[in-house]
Amino acid sequence: MRRCDCLPLKLCLLLALAACGPNADSGEPPPDPPAYAVGDRLPTKSGARSAAAYREAAWDELIPPDWDPAEIFAGLDLDALQDADPRADAALRKMRQAWDNAPANPRMQGQAIRIPGFVVPLDADGGALREFLLVPYFGGCIHVPPPPANQIIHVFAQSPLEDVRAMDAVWVSGTLDIDHTNSQMGNAGYSMKAQKVEPFQWGSAERGP
Repeated sequence: MRRCDCLPLKLCLLLALAACGPNADSGEPPPDPPAYAVGDRLPTKSGARSAAAYREAAWDELIPPDWDPAEIFAGLDLDALQDADPRADAALRKMRQAWDNAPANPRMQGQAIRIPGFVVPLDADGGALREFLLVPYFGGCIHVPPPPANQIIHVFAQSPLEDVRAMDAVWVSGTLDIDHTNSQMGNAGYSMKAQKVEPFQWGSAERGP
């Protein structure tokens, strides 16, 4: 069971709706070491290229232009809902069904990209990580409901990763594939065999590796 399952239904809905908003950052780096809050995103500079020719991609690019993650909430007054209200449970179930099957953007198939995100571990080998989900905001799949499938990348590391833990902020570089996979932590709409996984450093979105 995901940790977010124990949260009040209304809080789950509000957190999920807030976290699926546009990919924006304040431009101000967090304290050192960073203290991320649920829903925080990492800055990107879409279109920039690293030394290895991986194009820096923003998470919004993974969403088809005609798909709106908040569309299912149209006409629903979340402020008026109580946790015991059956409409809250129905809305959460409807959201999960829509988001778990969120369409990928066909233009992203086969693109060599570099993208920042937060780690959700799936598999470990003696403490080293082989597979993980990459999500765009802090807390996704752990503290709050998973993002839409088109905002989750199932990452396969080239070799076991040491000292990578849940919700670590990282850069991942590799070729993106449209590949729907299911896990207990969330459903991913993309997969990637990572050529490189490295810690996220503030300012690296502008400088590259």
